[in-house]
Amino acid sequence: MSKLTTNQIRELARKIVGARPGGIRYSELVQEIVGQTPETPVNTIHGSTWDLATRFPAEIIKPSRGLFQPASAQTTPPAAVSVVEPEIEAGFSETDFYEPFAEWLKNDLDEVTVVSSLGGAGLKTKWGTPDVVGVYKPTASNLIKFPLEIVSAEIKISPQAPVVAFGQAVAYRLFSTKSYVVMPSSLSEEDLSRLESLCMLFGIGLVIFDLDLKKPGFTIRVRAQRYIPDMFYVNEFADRLRQHNSEVFEHLFA
Repeated sequence: MSKLTTNQIRELARKIVGARPGGIRYSELVQEIVGQTPETPVNTIHGSTWDLATRFPAEIIKPSRGLFQPASAQTTPPAAVSVVEPEIEAGFSETDFYEPFAEWLKNDLDEVTVVSSLGGAGLKTKWGTPDVVGVYKPTASNLIKFPLEIVSAEIKISPQAPVVAFGQAVAYRLFSTKSYVVMPSSLSEEDLSRLESLCMLFGIGLVIFDLDLKKPGFTIRVRAQRYIPDMFYVNEFADRLRQHNSEVFEHLFA
């Protein structure tokens, strides 16, 4: 095969990515093109393929750094989308505590300037959707401005779910400056001790509360540490949120 032009390289790359529903790493894609057209300079291939997701957004997506995937692989028929049902414990639903915690996070803990409850599978990602997400950002009265911070929280009302909650809270650190696990006080002492130790090791915040809608009594056990999130995933989260609920996006980030 003779040396390919830029457009021909891109057409070949589109075919290769389209045939890999599980995705293909950028370096692997380049090597496959080199293998099919060794006469084409590698630098020309790099210059023609690095921005495939930007040039062909309807066909190719970039779900993580250095990975190209056909957009069709992310399209799930509505009937096949699994919706996470809220937990029910002692007559309460998990969603009953979203708004009370959101208000506590803003007014009592003073960790955020604006806050909203999300929860469920609204953003349709296997990495989950925070039950509560808030943003700490400068106000007009702040003389010194600072970068905004995203604070996420995962709330569980079942004392049997500490590992699941912790795992989700860790995942939220991809796009969050701070992340919290919120668990009921009915958690066993052993589980509470282990969860508290894990939170301290990984910088995750831990809050416990009573299953009482009138007086949940949120109590901080471990204050979340501040981390610099990966801006790739920050923008991915913001884009998914804007598409899912533009009003919440504007409320948090405008």
